[in-house]
Amino acid sequence: MKQKTHFKRISCLATLALLMQFCVTDLAAQNLSRSIQRVSVQPAYLEVVTNDGRYLFKPYTKNIIETSFIPAGEHFQQASHAVVLKPEKIKAQLRTDAQHLSYIAGNMAVHINRAPFQISYTYKNQALIAEHQGYQQSAQGRSLDFQLDQDEALYGAGARALGMNRRGYRLPLYNKAHYGYEEHSEQMNFAMPLVFSSKMYGIHFDNPTTGFLDLDSKKKNLLAYESLSGRQTYQVIAGDSWEDIVSAYTQLTGRQPLPPRWAFGNFASRFGYHSESETRSVLAKYKEEQIPVDAIIFDLYWFGKEIKGTMGNLAFDRDNFPQPKKMIADFAQQGVKTILITEPFILTSSARWKEAVAENILAKDQQGQPYTYDFYFGHTGLIDLFDKHAQQWFWNIYKNLKAEGVAGWWGDLGEPEVHPAGLQHKTGSADQVHNIYGHQWAKLIAEGYRKEYPQERPFILMRAGYSGSQRFGMIPWSGDVNRTWGGLRSQPEIALQMGMQGMAYMHSDLGGFAGANLDDELYTRWLQYGVFQPVFRPHAQEEVASEPVFREPATRALAKAAIELRYRLLPYNYTLAFENNQHGWPLMRPLFFAEPMNPVLTSASDSYLWGRDLLVHPVLSAGQKKAEVYFPVSSNWFDFYTGQTYAAGSRHSIDVVREHIPVFVRGGAFIPMAKPLQNTREYSTQTLDLHYYYDPAVASSQSQLYDDDGMTAKAFEHGAYTLMKFRSAYRQRQLVLTLDAVNGKKRAASDRRLQIVIHNITAAPEKILLQHQPVAFAWDASSRQVTLDALWKAGSTAKLVVQMSD
Repeated sequence: MKQKTHFKRISCLATLALLMQFCVTDLAAQNLSRSIQRVSVQPAYLEVVTNDGRYLFKPYTKNIIETSFIPAGEHFQQASHAVVLKPEKIKAQLRTDAQHLSYIAGNMAVHINRAPFQISYTYKNQALIAEHQGYQQSAQGRSLDFQLDQDEALYGAGARALGMNRRGYRLPLYNKAHYGYEEHSEQMNFAMPLVFSSKMYGIHFDNPTTGFLDLDSKKKNLLAYESLSGRQTYQVIAGDSWEDIVSAYTQLTGRQPLPPRWAFGNFASRFGYHSESETRSVLAKYKEEQIPVDAIIFDLYWFGKEIKGTMGNLAFDRDNFPQPKKMIADFAQQGVKTILITEPFILTSSARWKEAVAENILAKDQQGQPYTYDFYFGHTGLIDLFDKHAQQWFWNIYKNLKAEGVAGWWGDLGEPEVHPAGLQHKTGSADQVHNIYGHQWAKLIAEGYRKEYPQERPFILMRAGYSGSQRFGMIPWSGDVNRTWGGLRSQPEIALQMGMQGMAYMHSDLGGFAGANLDDELYTRWLQYGVFQPVFRPHAQEEVASEPVFREPATRALAKAAIELRYRLLPYNYTLAFENNQHGWPLMRPLFFAEPMNPVLTSASDSYLWGRDLLVHPVLSAGQKKAEVYFPVSSNWFDFYTGQTYAAGSRHSIDVVREHIPVFVRGGAFIPMAKPLQNTREYSTQTLDLHYYYDPAVASSQSQLYDDDGMTAKAFEHGAYTLMKFRSAYRQRQLVLTLDAVNGKKRAASDRRLQIVIHNITAAPEKILLQHQPVAFAWDASSRQVTLDALWKAGSTAKLVVQMSD
């Protein structure tokens, strides 16, 4: 059979029987000096010994295969900071002839051309990618390179502001803060050695050492990974959909635990609150304005009166916070959690400097003394988070603060912000461990909770991490973005890219952080976008208020409406979190998730999917009156606010209004919503609004709602949950909605009172039956909505039959 391939052909092999064709790239691209000396099939991997080293090819699942090259004379560094998946037992086979080897494991296959030596990969007989010259070593370090198709788009490499298609850049793999960035930033706080392709595969380079990812910067159709040292291991991941690929990657590197439910509420935050009295007055203002709030975040003034000179105190300043334990308890009584900023720097001027030196918890210089240096906040040492004794010292501080009632942690400057190359950690140099410092920090807190507070879900807000940091429950944010329209425009891209890379809770300082820019329109649009990003947290430098309660009345009213909608969407959003925990699917999803083969969408970030069923188009420019919106072909779409219908696969110019950003609902979708709340502790699924978006083109659909107590770790795994299943079926003018609930073994069934709203009903139904009995309903001709109240009895299946009019 004839197989389309994107590689330039000079010779092709039809392997045994029906094995797919794969092709060898240009001879000039081959490694002419590398030759195979021995091949050995092991139970869990294939070993290929060459004249300059050996290759290990190890399948993890039917969709993931790992390749490691160990240069001659070196030992294999087996430990990975990213990978946690234990390889499954995959049936593999080796097929050979005089010129080729093919190692087939599940859906993946590695093909090796003997002479000239080259490795290529296929998925279900489709060509993915091939090494170019493969492993190379020079005075500058080590590299691996691969041949790209001319037209494939590339994603990944961590948090950057470059446009969705990141091809054409050579990007540093070195976590570094970028203060005041806007629409372009090539280096930020998360430098992930991970690349995804529009050809539906990913490559993860499993080495945290600093280096570069070259995404075809020289326009030669080459992808290259460059590192100073460390292991030359990478995993190739493929799938039939983007959901499959992201799910496979997070299976490999770990899934995000469910955050506490209050993390989906509104946060009060600024840089920063100077005193207990000021903080109390801020929360009193929220109560006065009846704006929902669930947490308050203390920036660095909680431990010092000045920005400089006090970092490392790691204890409340008792002059300005005389009764922190009582203050925190009073907030908790109001349903408001307290979150504290912490940093890993201990200044020589701080109250803990002598203790840090005496306890030997600081990173060292070449002479074994604490390495000290200057940075913005003062003269400092750095906690060695790779030393077990230092880890325990730092954890004890967290434990003591938790005993005072602190509910969440903010880890700032964890790149680390300044990390001199000469500094030595317990397990390696600064450059060797720089990119996993924040990763290690999140691990410290997560493991501390697992050991000492196993029933609790930690909240860990951090701005630097590495591949797999999501498994520690890290909540990342996009750093010190400028408070400008340019700053806002980069945010959807950053969050979408990071969601694909496992960090599904990437979000921004709503309203922007850097600069004293008072722009009410910008602030409003940023918060309206924030309703549909993973964490709703306005935060900024204090010269201009970040909290909605301090904005002028019209802006405050719009912000309040956005926050209220955020709370009403809690059932939908919390279910997205559950699906992320179970499958790794991001909360924010690029449009190409819906249409992977549509080349127009490969670079699109102006619209995105919030979960599966909501299409969001942020307003990203001042004075914008129109929005050009594309509606994916998977279904028809309905305006969330007006109910207007838009056909699948169409593009429309939408009027932009002041009150909200454009949001649309997939035809056939169920959208569960909560009654109005002031705090997530009021939340209950025993009373719900359930919206169904009727579309006669949708013969059937299904959805779910996940519920637990919102705070117990691994509630689902322990059986302390309810999973509600919603199904629709439409045939011959009859719409049937079916509601089922599955309760875990530690969760009792309960009655639920629902207000059911069925959208897009153009004429009053002839009748509606609930459990075979007629029920009263109201039909509104202008909104085309049917509304009815229903009691869903515990342990029962509720069946609603809507008989449409002719």
